[in-house]
Amino acid sequence: MAPILEIQTLFKNYGSTEILKDINIAIEPGDFLVLVGPSGCGKSTLLNCIAGLEPITGGSLHIGGKDMTHVSPKDRDIAMVFQSYALYPTMSVAKNITFGMKVRGVDAATQDRKLAEVANQLQIEPLLQRRPGQLSGGQRQRVAMGRALVRDPKLFLFDEPLSNLDAKLRVEMRSEIKKLHQTLGATMVYVTHDQIEAMTLATKIVVMKGGVIQQIGTPAEIYNTPANLFVADFMGSPAMNLIPAKVMQNGGGARIEISRGQGGPIVLHDPKAEGLPEDVILGLRPEDIAEAGFRAGEGVQEAECLVDMVEPAGADTYVVSELGGKQITARMHAETSASAGSSLTFAFDLNKVSYFAPETGDRLN
Repeated sequence: MAPILEIQTLFKNYGSTEILKDINIAIEPGDFLVLVGPSGCGKSTLLNCIAGLEPITGGSLHIGGKDMTHVSPKDRDIAMVFQSYALYPTMSVAKNITFGMKVRGVDAATQDRKLAEVANQLQIEPLLQRRPGQLSGGQRQRVAMGRALVRDPKLFLFDEPLSNLDAKLRVEMRSEIKKLHQTLGATMVYVTHDQIEAMTLATKIVVMKGGVIQQIGTPAEIYNTPANLFVADFMGSPAMNLIPAKVMQNGGGARIEISRGQGGPIVLHDPKAEGLPEDVILGLRPEDIAEAGFRAGEGVQEAECLVDMVEPAGADTYVVSELGGKQITARMHAETSASAGSSLTFAFDLNKVSYFAPETGDRLN
């Protein structure tokens, strides 16, 4: 199957400033690609390059197997949903949705049919005669999506479409977009700085920093095997614990020493660490550190730690301790016996551990 979108060695400069560096991405029909990263990482610029709103400095861009590198936006067979919704304030919802079709000379019967289809899909039939000023943020978002849907394009582009909504509505709209993707089987490229949004929506995630792709993968790959310290720290809430540690090779595996807030270091044993350099950053997600007795099996090892802080969060309780000179967070059950200032036996699931090089930040295993 040919990729629906293929970007090869794309560069984008503003004067002498490089904004995007050597971008290579390919997605299949039906993929939901999310571009994620902190503000200023180049994700919206990349989306604008795909849309044709920004000319590229170097490289090529194909949509549906056709070279679109220098083709104008209107001829790229794309539809874009902006953060600002960009609705015409003097037009009704119905006219906002059908306006693009009218401009392109689509006959009235087809306009009416497509309007009825998307209004039903998005559940906005009662709003069709209203104007944008009479709608809530969530309703405006649906109208902006409806205007994109009637195009039936090869590619839908979303630029932070939920960032203007409150937290509850954002969760609802996220579900709407996911449902829409599953129903339509459409191909979508979606920009967000919210890594939870990225994890829940994507079939494929591109993590960016400083105009450079850090990692491309499924949500599970990005979460479980981050390519470097940046991805490990950026994806996940709370973030992955990144703990300085020493690896001692002892022939039959490796012994890992991590300094503790008080007393001697804690010692763990992991055959996967064999052959690693002495200084490493050990990465472990908060949910992979439990209270002793609640996690068992091969690869789970226990050590006593001093509890600095306990943060109840409903179903979970976050327990903070100092290891390797850093504050680490363990996600424990709500009824944990942990209390600040006391000792607690932590169970570390080394089946889930990642190791990184302190100098480069790159993954070691």
